[in-house]
Amino acid sequence: MPKRALIEHRPWLLASIAAAVAFYFLRDNPIGEIWLMPLKGAGVALLALYALRRAGGTDGRLLGLALGLGAIGDMLIMLEVLWGGAAFFLAHVAAIALYIRHPREEPTGSQRAAALALLLVTPFLCWLLSGSVQVGLYGLSLGGMAAAAWLSRFPRYRVGAGAVLFVVSDLLIFGEMGPLALDTLPGLLIWPLYYLGQFLIATGVVQTLRGERLATAWQQ
Repeated sequence: MPKRALIEHRPWLLASIAAAVAFYFLRDNPIGEIWLMPLKGAGVALLALYALRRAGGTDGRLLGLALGLGAIGDMLIMLEVLWGGAAFFLAHVAAIALYIRHPREEPTGSQRAAALALLLVTPFLCWLLSGSVQVGLYGLSLGGMAAAAWLSRFPRYRVGAGAVLFVVSDLLIFGEMGPLALDTLPGLLIWPLYYLGQFLIATGVVQTLRGERLATAWQQ
């Protein structure tokens, strides 16, 4: 898409990217976490506004809800991990509700196998890396979200891949609780992987829904 069209029609995406990049480079700034909370939440909150404005209808509201709860989780987790985890759990439930409204017709055996692996392996790895049963239970919602995205009719290499990036980002967080506690690499990758995942999910779903809506209007 030309740069001018992006500026005119996707201001929420540009603002979201700017907020996400700013947080990444300021996250260790001595101004303190409380002051960085709004900036951290703004990245995905602006994606939620983009979804609500561009998609509309029940699907747009579900996507906006999932992204909005994710933005709340981004902020709350800076105060208390349990609060942030609860918000993300609800975000995954909203995302699952969206994806199961749009199942893929006749998924292949490999697609079904990948979804099953995401559903079962994700919570196991969450528990294994963190040593926490609560985190393992959270992993059920995370894996369920990724599996539902993979089996939805939304593009796998955008929405499905975005969901997988979300999973990888969370696994790195849980890895920091245990075997990766002294490794600096997870801290560098968690936010970029998470935000890119949310960005791919938001844009993939919105553009699919809008494309279908425009095609239907054209046929009429």
